[in-house]
Amino acid sequence: MAAAVRRLTLRPMTLLAHDLYCRHLLAETDEFAATLADADPSATVPTCPDWSLRDLVVHLGRAQRWYEANVRARAAEPLPFVQEGPAGDAGPAALGAWLTEGASRLAETLQEAGPDQEMWAWGESHRTGFWARRAVHETLVHRADAAAATKRGFTADPWVAADAVDEWLEMLSSPHARTRKPRLAELRGPGRSIHLHATDAVAGLNGEWVVEFGEDGFTWRRGHAKATVALRGPVVDVLRVFYRRLPADSDRVEVLGDARLLDFWLERTSF
Repeated sequence: MAAAVRRLTLRPMTLLAHDLYCRHLLAETDEFAATLADADPSATVPTCPDWSLRDLVVHLGRAQRWYEANVRARAAEPLPFVQEGPAGDAGPAALGAWLTEGASRLAETLQEAGPDQEMWAWGESHRTGFWARRAVHETLVHRADAAAATKRGFTADPWVAADAVDEWLEMLSSPHARTRKPRLAELRGPGRSIHLHATDAVAGLNGEWVVEFGEDGFTWRRGHAKATVALRGPVVDVLRVFYRRLPADSDRVEVLGDARLLDFWLERTSF
């Protein structure tokens, strides 16, 4: 039987309402732009070592504009990727302004569309709401990249970070991910599991996840369980480790149990 990854529920559950995603998109992009202040656009991004800071801005800005074009068209198939970019000699302020302009356009289009219009998406939910959520988390993770490049501190709303963990696990469980990343098929084998434990004292957050390996792949759920390996720390740092934006041996997190299994997972889920 071919290996597969499976989500335990059929429809993704989100922590935030559509309007909040739109507002967080604007806030995350504004914070990204602020990170660029006095920065060198040619600086290398250590978490994306093939990119400069300018490359990172262009990638995110084009992605946001591409999302906007697809949502505006209610695309049934993906549109060609956007090639629009800032001026070649744009400095930090101009790069930030170009980035926030695209995010504003995307947020406005998403607000007008609402969350429930049918359209193409690579996730389980083929609706406009998918793109509001994706845009927030894409911006959040790349803001972490920008913070690393500029050696600035990085914080995030714990609810947004927790939802980003959910979304990442959903995406890794999707047929789209299996097509793009065949090594996901190696995440199998009964009797092994990973527990993520966010230590934030936030009422109602429920920041715990369990990933269980089986014969045909892995499943995941929110919850607490004894596992082969546990990753503990503030939810934003758990997220960064899971996205390989923070080393698992960072003193900001704690790994308990078989660290080799966590490394095995991270090596196969990196895009």
